[in-house]
Amino acid sequence: MSGTQDEALARRLRATRARGGQVAGLCLGAFPVVDSGVLEGREVVTHWAAVDELHRRHPGTRVDAAALYVDHGDVLTSAGTASAIDACLHIVRSHLGSSAAATVARHLVVAPHREGDQAQYVDRPVGDPGGAGHLGPTIDWALHNLGGPLAVDALAAHARMSRRHFIRRFAEVTGTSPARWVLARRLDEARRLLESTTWPVARIAEACGFSSAVTFRQNFVSAYATTPTSYRQRFSLAGT
Repeated sequence: MSGTQDEALARRLRATRARGGQVAGLCLGAFPVVDSGVLEGREVVTHWAAVDELHRRHPGTRVDAAALYVDHGDVLTSAGTASAIDACLHIVRSHLGSSAAATVARHLVVAPHREGDQAQYVDRPVGDPGGAGHLGPTIDWALHNLGGPLAVDALAAHARMSRRHFIRRFAEVTGTSPARWVLARRLDEARRLLESTTWPVARIAEACGFSSAVTFRQNFVSAYATTPTSYRQRFSLAGT
């Protein structure tokens, strides 16, 4: 674009943020967002192959070379194409709830939720074709047993691996640690239950594997900056 077009876009981005709108720069769209100044030195993410160029253009900007997306509330940036889909699903989830995001994800035939700080790419994105090195059955087992104990040792035993090897392979396949993955999946399920049932919070906490309602609430607030009760009031589909 010409300098005039660049400045016109920058003005629109600044005006959007000034009136309380959300600005999103997906993939290389992070460049005009940073150019406009709306990030004001805050962390930004773009496609991993463009990180060096963004550093050259804006030496003072903190660029996360690994994250899928970074959401500051008023400004969001994402990595490449698949990560941009994750970021858009995150926006849908934030405004309409996890059920709506899951519906959109099903139509797109993509996973309904990947954390923003999960790795952009992994060394070996799929498991071995079969045998003890394949993590698919263990991941499926964990997803069907979120209410039970899912310590690393239990997951490693199910996968028939040593603890050390399992942790390394899990990070290679999923881009995150077993503990963080389990917590994220438990919170996903909790949000689904808050939206779709009238269960008491304590029952949801137990069903999702949290040791107590207090622990559940603390983790929920830490992840989503709102309480389970407030989340339910906003997104409930069960007429509570």
